[in-house]
Amino acid sequence: MHSLDQRSRPRTLRHAAYGVLATVVGLAAAHLVAALTVPAASPVLAVGSTVIDLTPTPLKEWAIRQFGSADKVILVGSVIVVVLLLAAVAGVVTARRETPGLLVLVGLAGVAGVLAVLRPGSGPLDLVPALVAAAVGATALWWLHRLDGRGPTEPSPGVDGPSRRGVVLATGGLAVAAAAMGAVGRWVTSYRLGGTDVPLPVATDPASTFPTGLEETYDGITPLRTPTADFYRVDTRLTLPTVDVESWTLTIDGDVDQEVTLTFDDLAAMDTIERDITLTCVSNEVGGPYVGGARWLGVPLAAVLERAGIESTKADQILSTDVDGMTISTPLGVALDGRDAMIAIGMNGGPLPRANGFPARMVVPGLYGFVSACKWITKMTLTTYDAEQAYWTERDWAVDAPIKISSRIDTPEPLSETDAGKVVIGGVAWAQGVGIDKVEVRVDGGAWQPAKLGPQVTDDYWRQWYYEWDAEPGRHLIACRATNKDGDVQTDVRMRPFPEGSSGLQEISVLIS
Repeated sequence: MHSLDQRSRPRTLRHAAYGVLATVVGLAAAHLVAALTVPAASPVLAVGSTVIDLTPTPLKEWAIRQFGSADKVILVGSVIVVVLLLAAVAGVVTARRETPGLLVLVGLAGVAGVLAVLRPGSGPLDLVPALVAAAVGATALWWLHRLDGRGPTEPSPGVDGPSRRGVVLATGGLAVAAAAMGAVGRWVTSYRLGGTDVPLPVATDPASTFPTGLEETYDGITPLRTPTADFYRVDTRLTLPTVDVESWTLTIDGDVDQEVTLTFDDLAAMDTIERDITLTCVSNEVGGPYVGGARWLGVPLAAVLERAGIESTKADQILSTDVDGMTISTPLGVALDGRDAMIAIGMNGGPLPRANGFPARMVVPGLYGFVSACKWITKMTLTTYDAEQAYWTERDWAVDAPIKISSRIDTPEPLSETDAGKVVIGGVAWAQGVGIDKVEVRVDGGAWQPAKLGPQVTDDYWRQWYYEWDAEPGRHLIACRATNKDGDVQTDVRMRPFPEGSSGLQEISVLIS
């Protein structure tokens, strides 16, 4: 019996590998079909998106803190690992009982198909990639199983019959096919995304001349304007939406005088404004990286809404929907209170990048992005908070979330080692809508000392600061705090991002040698 177990173990491992290979081929075929139809319906992405939606908020915040912008890559990788482990089980089951093993593989694809069609805004085509994964994966596993033979033991030593050669050729061919389909799928997705090089209008109301930042003088301070390629991205997307600017539209409906649909050209033909605005993600921890300043070009949000007529509306929220059904809830009042809220079509002198909302997105200074910054926007519905809830509202995040006064130390870096003598402590501070009046620095719990401020851009923009410190050898703690132009001081009360944004003072430890 022991000898039989030893002989059957290689066969079990071999069939586990067959299950994995068959699943990879099925996923590659599904990815190719999804690239041609609905990219987000690719089985791994459909499962991953559902995992994001079902993940408890504390766990999401933990993932963002631990992995930053790599959280999506880790999530997709985790989903793939779990799927392949289950695929290996399917292969082992097939070695013993063919039909149940094949059904396990089909069931895996079926789960992905169900999750794909349950996504907001899904249609019949969303089911197709999962069906392809099931058909291709099960057929490949059945083929490999039949080529391998159905006996319970290994062939006799020295036997290298047609079945063994057939398996080798089949596995090699399937591996090549999977790689080819995966590569073509990636190319098709890239081709469908296309470029974002659309002509932009000259701003009717341009921004003021942009000043030179402190980063030109003091190394380590965040650039006054965040380069477009470096601008933070935090959202629930596992793949960027494929949006054709020629067919894209923005609809304003709900409690309005008349429903209005605008094309990109319609928006670009309206009076446009250009503004320097800092955006902040509610997931940003104290001292975190999810904040950035950019120059935005767009149409005032109030002017867009006026196209539909809102004088008699009873709505208190704008329920924005993106091209794939994601919803963001914004208080209607912020569109009408005079701030530079806009539907943006340009960023830092060029079109919006796809990762930042091409071809159009909402930008509202003073509010965290989860209640204002709908990217890839395609509809704005005027309604009430009692009648409709957006994605984050359903998950108990705040309804109205003004950005809190905050400051960050960029240099020296936490836990770094620096030579004694004159050390420049520097960073950025923000109080959107009011503006920064002063920043102070504290060393080792001593008295607060005033820092020097960088150039003022606008009250909706962050402000650089620096403090020259005569550093003595030893381990030191450095803290900073900001005060806005209304005299409000950044609180030292520590709060996590959920449900309305983090608060507290950043304090770092450095070693002076």
